[in-house]
Amino acid sequence: MPQVMVVARNFMDMVAALPAAKLDMLYDSAFICEAVLRSLPPLAKKYALQMLYVSAPVAAAAMEEWVLDEYAAKHRVAIDRLLQLRVFVEVRDRRKEVSYKMNQKFQGNMQKYLVDGGSLPREPIPSSVTARLPTLAELESFALEQWECFLLQLINSSQVERGTSFSSSMMRTFQRGLLSSRDGEAPRLTENGFQFLLMETNAQLWYIMREYISSAEERGVDPTELISFLLELSFHTLGEAYSLNTLTDVQRNAIRDLAELGLVKLQQGRKDSWFIPTKLATNLSASLSDSSSNKEGFVVVETNFRMYAYSTSRLHCEILRLFSRVEYQLPNLIVGSITKESLYGAFENGITAEQIISFLQQNAHPRVADKIPAVPENVTDQIRLWETDRNRVDMTLSHLYEDFPSKDMFDQCCDYARDHGCLLWEDAKKMRLIVRVEFHSEMREFLRRLR
Repeated sequence: MPQVMVVARNFMDMVAALPAAKLDMLYDSAFICEAVLRSLPPLAKKYALQMLYVSAPVAAAAMEEWVLDEYAAKHRVAIDRLLQLRVFVEVRDRRKEVSYKMNQKFQGNMQKYLVDGGSLPREPIPSSVTARLPTLAELESFALEQWECFLLQLINSSQVERGTSFSSSMMRTFQRGLLSSRDGEAPRLTENGFQFLLMETNAQLWYIMREYISSAEERGVDPTELISFLLELSFHTLGEAYSLNTLTDVQRNAIRDLAELGLVKLQQGRKDSWFIPTKLATNLSASLSDSSSNKEGFVVVETNFRMYAYSTSRLHCEILRLFSRVEYQLPNLIVGSITKESLYGAFENGITAEQIISFLQQNAHPRVADKIPAVPENVTDQIRLWETDRNRVDMTLSHLYEDFPSKDMFDQCCDYARDHGCLLWEDAKKMRLIVRVEFHSEMREFLRRLR
């Protein structure tokens, strides 16, 4: 069965995975503290605010009394999240009883924020210096164009009309999970790469950002500094211009990489250069559910498996080719059909039936999106049936043993393989057995000892 990609739901999953010392360093920034507080589940947020001006540890047993018994599970989830992010630190007394104390750096920064109201990460450049800035509509169009250009290059670099070449750091990010290449061959999409293309845009963004941060050390960059800057970037005002001169070298390199993906737009003035955050950047500290876009769908699927996509985007056409047969493309219409053969090709590449159905539902045209279901049931049922039909036979690499000199040796080998959970089949009459291929060396050594 294909392995489904795991995507961080937001940056806080990455923050929680950092070592304690690195996490405490992040809390030197008031923006990180605010972003963490925003990300917490409602009950955890309430606990953090209740503890904000409490300096002494509070017993875990006492905190359990803050909620009714029926909400004990939510209480546990809230406490676990606060501990993961080191907003709360566990303390044990001499009697080994557990108490919780608030992280001092987090507590101090949030107290100042509540009193002073906080401040912007950096001041935007006055309009008198920047002259005309792109409108929000132009900025959104730029972000979409850059993101589509990136996805097209993933599918097939020859299909990108303008000469876009991503930086080496971004290409290494793609290479980690989305592309693979052998010596002398062009990079090809991996199983994860095919699954990635069917994801919703914000889910794709989280995946890329996670890989970009994970590969930071290979580029000689501290991941903590990168996470801090990316979260800080989400507090910038959409559409405002910010000087590149206020950035460190690490931040300046990151901005160039982010511009390639459409998270920021770079502009050059007579004396100064600046970057302008797009909606992709300002959504970075939000969760997937909070930042889900309300984009208009474009796909209509009929009960006869015909598919009509009202789009001028070449990217949409290439994504539809991943699981359907595109028959012809007009200036604003793509016509195709979902066939058994096209779906088998998708399943072969690691795309699942549920991912295809989810893509069709999320991108349903407004004329059918309000219908229940948006995609005909006979189509979704058949997609699942074709996947099940293909997965009826499970292939397992194995090794056959036969011509045993005695029944006693055969029985001992069967028992040995069975005890290790590696016996796949046995034929007592003809004294033959099959074991998993990874158990072959151990079985061979066992036979050697028996002889």
